[in-house]
Amino acid sequence: MDAQTLHDIATLPDPLERARAASAAMTSLQGQSVELSRIRRGAIIEAQQSGLRQDDIARQLGVSPGRISQMKKAGHGETPHKAPTATVEPRPRVLVQRALPTPPSTRGSKSLYLTEAQQQGLTPERKMLFVGQEPANEHVALGLRLEPGDNVIARRKMFWANSVPVRISTSYFRVDVGENTRLDGEGFVLPTLQAAIEDLGHQFGHATETLTVRPPTPYEVDLLDIPGEWVVQVLRVSYSSEDVPVHALETICAATRHTFSIGQAVGSDQF
Repeated sequence: MDAQTLHDIATLPDPLERARAASAAMTSLQGQSVELSRIRRGAIIEAQQSGLRQDDIARQLGVSPGRISQMKKAGHGETPHKAPTATVEPRPRVLVQRALPTPPSTRGSKSLYLTEAQQQGLTPERKMLFVGQEPANEHVALGLRLEPGDNVIARRKMFWANSVPVRISTSYFRVDVGENTRLDGEGFVLPTLQAAIEDLGHQFGHATETLTVRPPTPYEVDLLDIPGEWVVQVLRVSYSSEDVPVHALETICAATRHTFSIGQAVGSDQF
């Protein structure tokens, strides 16, 4: 996003439209999330100063009144890069199991996350946030054998358990693998992403998974509602039987809302 686009959002005359535009941009673009948080925060405060109640703002933005309070705090003196010592504020909590490696029967289902969460007695939700091309970050580029900054096809999804945000998951594909296929189409790929990859003629060969614990980005703090907490990043890169890097799956887990069970996968694995 360039400076002119940021300026256009910041100068929209209607404060609710400004907040809505900032939220939409934050969903699809991570790069300017700090500045967009500031713009949205200012827009919400301005709307309240104009006489709108917090409940009215929340209803028009499609969020809860509590979320509006959190939006006003986002980007205002946050320091997420120190190790957390305690929960910042009380909120509904969940604990989601994330199996490593994921059993093939689960990975090959309609939705890995929906299947896992339902097996644990949780009420899962998911939403597609973004589908399109974007520059690859360093670790995704390394997995897909590209140069950092090269364009990749990204499919970014958000997940909740019992209405609590728990994960952001992004599937990345090389442009020469997924462009003009179902892999770069809008919405969820049906019946499964696995089937769409196989339909392109790729046969699963092997995969590597790398787990990293790190401070969240401002974008992740905002979406997962984790001020003062850390995230666990799981990067799985799948290669075809011809050693082509077909699929890089980056899952960002709210660390305090997950437990990771380590087991031995049995049977053929999936992309």
